Amino acid sequence: MRFYSAEEVHSALSLPALADAIVEAFRAGTSAPLRHAHAISATDTLLLMPAWNAGQAGAIGVKLVTVLPRNRARGLSTVNALYVLFDRESGEPRAVIDGEALTLRRTAAASLLAARYLARIDARNVLIVGTGRLARFMAQAHCAGRDVERLLIWGRNPEHAQALASTLRTEGLPAEAAADLQSAVGASHIVSCATTAASPVVHGAWLAAGTHLDLVGAFRRDMREVDDAAVARSQVYVDTYAGALTEAADVIEPIERGVIARADVRGELAELVTGSVAGRKRADDITLFKSVGTAIEDLAAASLLVALTG
Repeated sequence: MRFYSAEEVHSALSLPALADAIVEAFRAGTSAPLRHAHAISATDTLLLMPAWNAGQAGAIGVKLVTVLPRNRARGLSTVNALYVLFDRESGEPRAVIDGEALTLRRTAAASLLAARYLARIDARNVLIVGTGRLARFMAQAHCAGRDVERLLIWGRNPEHAQALASTLRTEGLPAEAAADLQSAVGASHIVSCATTAASPVVHGAWLAAGTHLDLVGAFRRDMREVDDAAVARSQVYVDTYAGALTEAADVIEPIERGVIARADVRGELAELVTGSVAGRKRADDITLFKSVGTAIEDLAAASLLVALTG
């Protein structure tokens, strides 16, 4: 059994290759129940995210996640995670993997994959909303395979936005900090939100025709990244029905208020990649992809990592 550090995960897993691996996992019928969330105190949470391949070939995996908000006061990470991969046939452990690195890369790869179906082919301007740990990888994802002319970074702290843009420029990306969020949204073909906002930061009135909205930051019922108007104007897709319709307030609240109907959620990622639902139909459609994460993506990432390095 081998341990994979964060550095090894980031080095081995290219985002386009990981997006392709996620396609294969969905097409193969990989199984994953909704994540198990256990309150271990008034503030602390333990999450268990299992998945497994059909038949005897492949693997069984589980991500173990702790969420301890009080860690911020200690200068420690609020979220910590490990991933454990087992052989599907024998049940023997094959790998223990840094869970945060795996999550960062599979989240970005899933959005890259969704954008293949939902963003305009000629999308050239990308906006990343948020400057946390995930933002760098979302920028890399949405620039992969595209001739991006302008990559804007917006954050509540302008210094953080400047710093991230500087880092991305060293990677060869045309990044610059955006001073005004509304103007940046209106000028962008892809708007990717990776924030922990409790109330909307992007508004539907700002969106230009043809925009693709990618929402990955808000993962609880008390978090919103876009307002109801943005949802109402969009063709809505999710990573999984089970996850998004249970946990994603950006989709659930508009349904509860009658802004959209459940039937207006047009498809989940597995249906897009298998062709059972259509993606973008017209150049001027506004599309929205809401992701809360699925263990299917984790298993695809872990299996690819071991296959490439084992």
